[in-house]
Amino acid sequence: MTHRQRRFGAHRVVAVLLTVLGLLAGAALVGAAPAGAVQRGTALARGVGYWQYDLQGAQGTVHAHVLSVDLRAARAGLLYPGKVAARATVSAMADTQGAVAGVNGDFFNISEAQHPGVEATGAAVGPAIAEGRVLKSAVPDGQRFGPALPPGATTRDVFGVGVDGRARLDRLSLAGSVRTPTERLPLGGLNQYALPVDSIGAFTSDWGEASRVRATCGTDTDRAAGCSTDTSEVTVRRGRVVSVADRPGGGAIAAGTTVLVGREAGARELRTFVVGERVAVTHRLVAAGSGVPYRFALGGYPVLRGGVPVAGLDDRTSAVRTAVGTADGGRRLLLFALDGAPAYRSGLTLAEVASALRAAGAVDAFSLDGGGSTTLVAREPGAAGVSVRNHPTDAPERAVAGGIGVFARP
Repeated sequence: MTHRQRRFGAHRVVAVLLTVLGLLAGAALVGAAPAGAVQRGTALARGVGYWQYDLQGAQGTVHAHVLSVDLRAARAGLLYPGKVAARATVSAMADTQGAVAGVNGDFFNISEAQHPGVEATGAAVGPAIAEGRVLKSAVPDGQRFGPALPPGATTRDVFGVGVDGRARLDRLSLAGSVRTPTERLPLGGLNQYALPVDSIGAFTSDWGEASRVRATCGTDTDRAAGCSTDTSEVTVRRGRVVSVADRPGGGAIAAGTTVLVGREAGARELRTFVVGERVAVTHRLVAAGSGVPYRFALGGYPVLRGGVPVAGLDDRTSAVRTAVGTADGGRRLLLFALDGAPAYRSGLTLAEVASALRAAGAVDAFSLDGGGSTTLVAREPGAAGVSVRNHPTDAPERAVAGGIGVFARP
């Protein structure tokens, strides 16, 4: 053990660890992490601790990796590849953005087997905000990737941290419009891989180079439904239409340019636009529960609210999981990832994840992408970069749409 590790007890994080261990000893989850099960605990930075332990799920023993983050001493932010329609490994994103630790995030458009010839975009399912900037809004519920949503959940559900430094669960909905000199049309999507039927979506330079055809495939209730044959695309630069087309295109979108993609009724509206016409596109994400602007946010779905597991959670299907919990009035995060090594691959049900995070002191908790995406990385003090701490079931590490990064404060 290094001198820095011996000083672990002098940091706030050890108090968190000891509290967690005491809570775990009386956890509702059978056999949940007795103190003797902890193999290793490390202070990564001021306010950031990492430990791992075994616990017993219904299908067998699993190995959990946990990051505890005091948001009064460290900060959290969105890890992402720089564009919405792109993928990168958690370790690469963490090192590029200077994070000391992180986990993978939202589910994403990973494949397009049902739409031959259509490019999988890699874009996340839910809303995304990075450094206060809105990157995207949510696809329709029926277009999401991942397991079935718990009752009452939606693709608009988010976990985020506000500009007040507090983490919370919320729901973010798109509010936007497309205005011409003669009409105002509702905006149905922003930088998302699937648009609602009959809508118009906006794509900006944040989208990336991926084809926008995928946005017109599937329906609001059936992701596998065919691609629409009634589409249109309008490119707006500096407030004026510069081109029109019958089919969505691809390639990078220049700064100051917005590409409007329409399907069905939305496409018919866009066909009335002419080159040179003035068009103003506005968009924002509206929070259902908080008036505090978000510094960052990403999608997933709640599994614990107010210390109570969400009603109707799946208690039968076990899998390798990633989740995030909040405690201390949103001032502390618990980033939770299961190990995907063969000995532990039995995993936990969503109900067990909620129980495990509640046992660890979380009041609210949010499930993120799991399975082959589950990855937790951390950088030892003095190391040049992060290393993967769990064993992802995908080897090598899977490229994902984004994640939650933990950053040391100066």
